[in-house]
Amino acid sequence: MAGENIKVLLVEDNPGDVLLLQELFKEVTTVVVELMPVERLYEAVNYLTNEIFDVILLDLSLPDSQGLETFVIAHNQAKATPIIVLTGINDETLAIRAMQQGAQDYLVKGQVTGDLLVRSMRYAIERQQADNALRQSEERFRVALKNSPIFVYNQDRDLRYTWVYNPPSGLTVEKILGKQDLDIIPVEDAQHLITIKRGVLTTGIGTREEVSITIQDITRYYDLTVEPLRNETQEIVGVTCASIDISERQAALRERKLAEEKIREQAALLDVTTDAICVRDLNNQIIFWNKGAETLYGWKATEAWGKNASELLYDEPSPEVEVALLQVISQGKWQGELTKLTKTDKEILVASRWTLVCDEQGKPKSILTVDTDITEKKHLEAQLFRAQRLESIGTLASGIAHDLNNILTPILAGAQLLPLKFPDADERTRHLLEILEINARRGADLVKQVLSFARGVEGKRITLQLRHIIVELGKILKETFPKSIEISTDVPQDLWMVSGDSTQLHQVLMNLCVNARDAMTNGGTLSISAENLLIDENYARMNLEAKVGFYIVISVSDTGIGIPREILDRIFEPFFTTKDVGKGTGLGLSTVLGIIKSHGGFVNVYSELGTGTNFQVYLPAVEGMETLSPEDLPPQTGHEELILVVDDEIAIQEITRTSLEAHNYKILIANDGIEAIALYAQNRDKVSAVLMDIMLPSLDGLTAIRTLQKINPQVKIIASSGLMSDNKLSAAAAIGINTFLSKPYTINELLLSLQKVLS
Repeated sequence: MAGENIKVLLVEDNPGDVLLLQELFKEVTTVVVELMPVERLYEAVNYLTNEIFDVILLDLSLPDSQGLETFVIAHNQAKATPIIVLTGINDETLAIRAMQQGAQDYLVKGQVTGDLLVRSMRYAIERQQADNALRQSEERFRVALKNSPIFVYNQDRDLRYTWVYNPPSGLTVEKILGKQDLDIIPVEDAQHLITIKRGVLTTGIGTREEVSITIQDITRYYDLTVEPLRNETQEIVGVTCASIDISERQAALRERKLAEEKIREQAALLDVTTDAICVRDLNNQIIFWNKGAETLYGWKATEAWGKNASELLYDEPSPEVEVALLQVISQGKWQGELTKLTKTDKEILVASRWTLVCDEQGKPKSILTVDTDITEKKHLEAQLFRAQRLESIGTLASGIAHDLNNILTPILAGAQLLPLKFPDADERTRHLLEILEINARRGADLVKQVLSFARGVEGKRITLQLRHIIVELGKILKETFPKSIEISTDVPQDLWMVSGDSTQLHQVLMNLCVNARDAMTNGGTLSISAENLLIDENYARMNLEAKVGFYIVISVSDTGIGIPREILDRIFEPFFTTKDVGKGTGLGLSTVLGIIKSHGGFVNVYSELGTGTNFQVYLPAVEGMETLSPEDLPPQTGHEELILVVDDEIAIQEITRTSLEAHNYKILIANDGIEAIALYAQNRDKVSAVLMDIMLPSLDGLTAIRTLQKINPQVKIIASSGLMSDNKLSAAAAIGINTFLSKPYTINELLLSLQKVLS
């Protein structure tokens, strides 16, 4: 309907009918009719050539045209305009024929009312508009099919082709019409199509599937749509189908799937590797982040994507990174070591390999980075290098200690004997002798410290409760250290036991505390604590000297000046010191390390300049009850037992004779192994025990011991030495010598050793 106005062309030669229609239009108030009456057909054709009307009222009997020809001429002139035929009572047959030719309606003269006339015109206009739309749609469909690759066809219920348009290459309309699928394509393909189409005929529900069809030995792939075909009563009379050749798309899809599969495999491999793999564009924005990177740095891929790599992985601009970036841009690759930060701000050292990635035209587009965590490796290497360096230094120190011991032993012995030989010496002489003895003892202490570092002098091992040593040490420190230093101790009541030498362990703690005091010239806090610790495989793997098991950890920490990083690895070297001349020998920490290693433990140190230092001493824990140290046991006097003392040092002979005779023992002296064998053979039944120096001239001490054992398998021997190699210790143990006395020794140690072998 064309709005509120209807423009009507009235073709009527009877003036009375024209007036009647005009009056009828006036009766209608719902629309405004613009009526253009003409009497002849040629006049109507002229109007239709220049003007457009909404509807044509056409009388088929005109002066210049009669019958159906009138309609045909008018219809051909204005196919888009609806025509209502006006006819008399006896001409309805002619009107029906006109409708079969395309008229929209007919009205019988004399039976028309205004409302009927308007309804008829409205109906005619609407129907014409629908016909026009249908024709346009059909034309568009025809044009679309003509220019498209779509194969469209209908099949009846027997699936015979009844209409075909645009058949695929290798087939023609003539080859298809009236045929079934089995007649034109291979059986397997046909059976598949038949199954699909019969399903639609049965259910009345359309479907869409991808199918393959082989025509002339060429297999093509089609996107097939099948819909039910219905008649006017909605009865299913067949199927209508449309198929689009998607062979190229399928090939591309297969290639894409293969590419995607390859990408997935590559991505899986990238995620399996423990290395951190990152890709960033030339603006340093992260565009790829694998599982290894998530594990190493702590950032999830979703958190890392789009972030600036430098801001994410570095605390501040790094010159090494700038050098790496310039080299990878100019040379295409770079590799080296970089320190980076994790999500938790933990510093890690990585071996980093950078590669420049270019596009198909060779233009740089991104940088591929592969990082391997070498933090633990570097830590272990540093420990290994330090252990090797200390071992070399220890070998040298061991030799020096042996020579120093040989030099100091007669000096110390002489300093002890001279007051006995000259009891009436004046006060100045006695003072000089006292100075000589004190300095000789100081030298002997240095030798002991060197030996402790070099090989860990074996002390008197008993089951100890370190809590007592720490508490006692805390009291001593509070009394002797400056008041500006606050002493703090924290030891649990359930601290485990250790097997060790209480004197040596006391020396370890004292050395560490003295160093802490010297680091706090302006005062501070010295804290000593202990705790129980179970070392697992992970910790043991990260520390070369640690073993899986139970440990006691003693921490000695201060708030002093700290230790510079560049010398931290050298602090355990003997004679290395940062103290002023005369204030340190450089043997304190080397002694600590030697003693702790001889106890089966190890030492870690953590320090920061201006913050302080923390030494952690690890000792293996043992089960058992606390036992008394030999130093704590009261010595017992002898019962005039005869003791054969074998030593090539005269001073040691004299001191030992004097000491033992003062405690009710009798003494025989031998200068070497040959003399010892002779004396023992002469006094076999009288000698109760033999004190044998291992390092003897003429005949080695171990050889002399074996000879004595052949003379008397039950001979009781105390082996003594200022320095014994591991080989000699093992050899002595192998021949049954289980009591050793290290030089220099106290009279109490000597008496307890005799008491042990004679009991």
